[in-house]
Amino acid sequence: MSYHHLALAAKDMAGIHAFYEGIMGFELVKVEIAPVMGGGWGKHFFYRMDGDDSKFIAFWELNDTPGQDEYAYDLNEAAKTPQGTNHYSFSVDSPQDLENWRKKWNAAGLDVLEIDHNWCHSVYTRDPNGNMIEYCLTTGSFTEDDRKRALAALDEQEMNASPPPAKMKQWLASEYQG
Repeated sequence: MSYHHLALAAKDMAGIHAFYEGIMGFELVKVEIAPVMGGGWGKHFFYRMDGDDSKFIAFWELNDTPGQDEYAYDLNEAAKTPQGTNHYSFSVDSPQDLENWRKKWNAAGLDVLEIDHNWCHSVYTRDPNGNMIEYCLTTGSFTEDDRKRALAALDEQEMNASPPPAKMKQWLASEYQG
């Protein structure tokens, strides 16, 4: 089973569109416009990912909704959690794909964080709502020992840290050479 779509509110729909279609390459294919529960109305924009008509990321442009001046669009700001805790991740198929996304984001003026987590390798940036997004390549496999460690961690009350990342690098857009 996979998901159909992730839906998020948009602070600036024009900025969201420029980012998700212009930079990410997701195609805007549908909008639903309707009243919103609790009052007001919204436009629900659906962006098709990878040309697949069963996988979307969607954004709400909310209008005339109660309290909309107080909305927090960054998931971590809204939840009052540390930056990067709540984020969304898309998969890539190769190390070259990961490098291509890093370069594309830097060329678009976005800072990028790269982390080799020892079992997956990731690049991260932020969207116009301030949310962290990730492209991730699984580079390892999972063993029964990995499962046992994960199950044991469910009951642990003190930090028993995982090995540190094999690599961590900040790629600043201001230093990007193309």
